[in-house]
Amino acid sequence: MVTAVQPLPRTPGPARTAGAPASAPRLPSLRHLGPNWYAAVMGTAIVAGAGVALPVDVPGLRAACTGVWALSAVLLAVVLTARAAHWVHHRDQARAHLLDPAVAPFYGCLSMALLAVGGGTLTLGADVVGEGPATTAGFALFGAGTFVGLVTAVAVPYLMVVRHRLTPGSASPVWLLPVVAPMVSASTGPLLVPHLPPGQWREAMLLASYTMFGLSLLATMLVLPVVFARLVHHGPLPLALTPSLFLVLGPLGQSTTAVHKLADVAPEAIEAAYASALGALALVHGVPVMGFALLWLALAAAMVLRAARRGMPFTMGWWAFTFPVGTCVTGAGALAERTGLVAYAWLSVGLYAFLVTAWAVAAALTVRGLLCRELLAAPR
Repeated sequence: MVTAVQPLPRTPGPARTAGAPASAPRLPSLRHLGPNWYAAVMGTAIVAGAGVALPVDVPGLRAACTGVWALSAVLLAVVLTARAAHWVHHRDQARAHLLDPAVAPFYGCLSMALLAVGGGTLTLGADVVGEGPATTAGFALFGAGTFVGLVTAVAVPYLMVVRHRLTPGSASPVWLLPVVAPMVSASTGPLLVPHLPPGQWREAMLLASYTMFGLSLLATMLVLPVVFARLVHHGPLPLALTPSLFLVLGPLGQSTTAVHKLADVAPEAIEAAYASALGALALVHGVPVMGFALLWLALAAAMVLRAARRGMPFTMGWWAFTFPVGTCVTGAGALAERTGLVAYAWLSVGLYAFLVTAWAVAAALTVRGLLCRELLAAPR
């Protein structure tokens, strides 16, 4: 999913002595490690977060989800370290990634990886490290993820307008990644409300989360029509990019999840009259949006099956089958709890089964690609 971009010219340095060997770059295996690798962290964390949010009681599920959350925390530390080394030792390639319209949107994944692991820390981390450390770590990850997400939501569209060279047929669901990150903050913010002092602090967190909810929702409404117009006027996406169609589910499921979580904590943070209205908003927003999510899921699945029959190769883009579907799991689960409808509960369970299967396949193929060094090779 990386297009060829010429690296920025380097500042002239001292002339090298004739015949002297050129210094080899350190850690060459990390040269093509892009921000899309954070998708593996997101996809792992959502398996834990969605599992613990299921509206059914499954023996042993919480313990399993705690183990998956711990794995996602380790993966986050590994990818953060590798990406930091990439910026230190391959700065020219890192800057080229920012100027590549196919890669730059993936910087939104950094924010969502921090927030996804942070959300799991608040809901599951106390079972491992205790309530106090889990809350502290959850606040830190939320703050870092929200800051990165808001910066990315502005910086990447700015680069798209002033630096990237885009053609009418280049629109992609990947464009949603920078603007959906604040929606993940809106879903995580409600977990922090009970830990804040009553009054101004809780109300500020609640309204800030609603602000990010609106920011992301309206930005999605701008991008999604462009993506669909590209499909209608220019045909299906290239085979390797077809899994990215599942990214559209992210803002749909995440917004449904966010509006319900915010309504749950509203009585603790705002006047009763407003809290009641926000509870109604959760239902009015969640039901139709989940319906559209199911419509898009059917369309995206049909396109993926078509691509698979034509030889769709494995890429890191397959992780798009995980996190966006996980947001629909939590969204359907929230609707089940608010309405009491068994249909939503079974929908949540069915989507979770798909999520776990997709995660297992993507994880296995990613490990194989790493062992074969295919995933870290220069893009073709």
